[in-house]
Amino acid sequence: MVEDLTQWLRAQLDEDERIARAATRGPWVQSGIGDYGWTVDFGHPGSGVETADTDQGLADADFIAAHNPARVLREVETDRELLAEYERVMTAHEAHQREAARLDEQGDDDPIRRAALRREADYLPAMLHVLERWAKRKAAVYADRPGYREEWRP
Repeated sequence: MVEDLTQWLRAQLDEDERIARAATRGPWVQSGIGDYGWTVDFGHPGSGVETADTDQGLADADFIAAHNPARVLREVETDRELLAEYERVMTAHEAHQREAARLDEQGDDDPIRRAALRREADYLPAMLHVLERWAKRKAAVYADRPGYREEWRP
């Protein structure tokens, strides 16, 4: 289940990156009132969109300008780093569990190795829990996309 979640989430980040890279680079700027409403320019005047000449149109223009491709790409990179950290901690936790089981099975009472395993047992599950909660919350952002599973809902 976790591997499915991480693979699916990675695909959503890839799609966000694809969309952001295909968009006009910018900078995107809310540039005031134009001929027909509030204007968002995409890199140079006349290259953007206009929203309605209303308070809602101003709010829409501000939103569009704030959610530009450069910002999306930074968010994707940050989320990929967190996803990679989640996978690293998951791998470390699984290796820890295998090593603890191996020592128990062999009756190995090496006090140094046991102390190291106890330290890992203190922090690995906590780290894993926090990162899994992040992954599920991040996946919920994409709940409207195909492949999202309700079992991932935080």
